[in-house]
Amino acid sequence: MRAFIASFGYAARGVGRAVQAERNFRFELCAAAYVLLACPFFGFTPAEWALVFVCIGGVLALELVNSAIERAVEDPDPAHWRPAGAAKDMAAGAVLAAGLAALAAGVALFWRPGGWLALFGWFAARPAVLAALAASLPAAGWFVFGMGKKG
Repeated sequence: MRAFIASFGYAARGVGRAVQAERNFRFELCAAAYVLLACPFFGFTPAEWALVFVCIGGVLALELVNSAIERAVEDPDPAHWRPAGAAKDMAAGAVLAAGLAALAAGVALFWRPGGWLALFGWFAARPAVLAALAASLPAAGWFVFGMGKKG
C-alpha cells in the first residue's frame, strides 16, 4: 500500500517538473484555465463538461508523455540519432493531433452566440473583474514564457 500511495507523489513530482521545464505544458495549463473560466456561460450539459475535461486531460497527458520521451532520448549515441529524432517527432505529433482535436471540439462546443453574449455582458457589468482578468494575461505570459529553466 505504501508503494501505491508513493506513486501519487512521483506523479505529482513529474507534473511539477513539467511545469518548471516545459513551456508548452505551461501554455496548455493557462489555456485550460481560461477555457474553464468561460465554460459556465455556455450552459453545458454534463456530457459537454465531460468532453471539455477529456480534451484538457488528453492534451496535458500527451504533453507529459512527449516530454518524457524527449528526456528519455535526449542524448542518443550516434547509432540512434535518427530513431531518437523520429520518436521525439512522433510524440510531438501526438500532442499536435490531440490539440487539433481539442480545438475542433472547442469550436463545436463554444459556437453559441448566446454564451458569448452572456460572458461579455457579465464582464461588462463587473469592470473590476474584467480588470483582474486583463491583469491575469501578463501574469499568464510570464508563467508561460518567463518561468522555467533558462538556457
